[in-house]
Amino acid sequence: MSERFISATIVTFNDGETALEAVKSIVANTKRYPLKLYVFDNGSTDNTVDLIKGVKGVRLIENRKNIGFGAAHNLALKEDLGDYHFVINPDITVKSDVLSDMADFMEQSGDIVMAMPKILNTDGSEQKLPKEVPTFKRLFLGRLSKNVRNEYIWANREITEPCEINFCSGCCFGIKTSVFKGLGGFDQRYFMYLEDVDLTLRAKKKGRVCILPQYEVTHKWERTSAKKLKYLLIHISSSMKFLRRRKELL
Repeated sequence: MSERFISATIVTFNDGETALEAVKSIVANTKRYPLKLYVFDNGSTDNTVDLIKGVKGVRLIENRKNIGFGAAHNLALKEDLGDYHFVINPDITVKSDVLSDMADFMEQSGDIVMAMPKILNTDGSEQKLPKEVPTFKRLFLGRLSKNVRNEYIWANREITEPCEINFCSGCCFGIKTSVFKGLGGFDQRYFMYLEDVDLTLRAKKKGRVCILPQYEVTHKWERTSAKKLKYLLIHISSSMKFLRRRKELL
């Protein structure tokens, strides 16, 4: 990949200093390959836009309103993308050249089309995110039952080697651009939530989807849907949309 470059998108919405930290960490640590970083702002009313404008090496595109997570990331399909493209949340930070490392690993594997790194909490502990295909039981009873939740997120498994997963978290993943474009990006019927597993299952029909635990990023996860009714309702709506499509995706 010596002649190539990688690309990434971050979608912001009133993320301010958090997004600034994410952007700076990615720009500063992506060194081995040229990086084209696109930030799509979904109509922020805070200082997000002004902060991001001041970062060299970032292309900022301002949307007039909040068009949703997947729809905003899909705007990248119209841009110049590298052979490997990364979807990154504005609350992700990196301390090493994770993007280049992951792109190299995927290139050398030959059959990995989508992958996520190990996700860490700010205290350095591993953040347990879903890795199995969502079901009604996992999506709804998982909020009440620790055992159901643990099964869903592989809470009792220590992942030390790359392995296949069925749910690649949208907080940070890399995907072959040819696959991302071929699939038409995210399904925009989801405003936010579950569009990542939808894309994962479609990508799995093109090749392997894996977690690569040797590469790490930090995620300042706030679990908004568990704290605010508005986002809980959006999560429920997206869950029902996914469950209606589940058989089609498998």
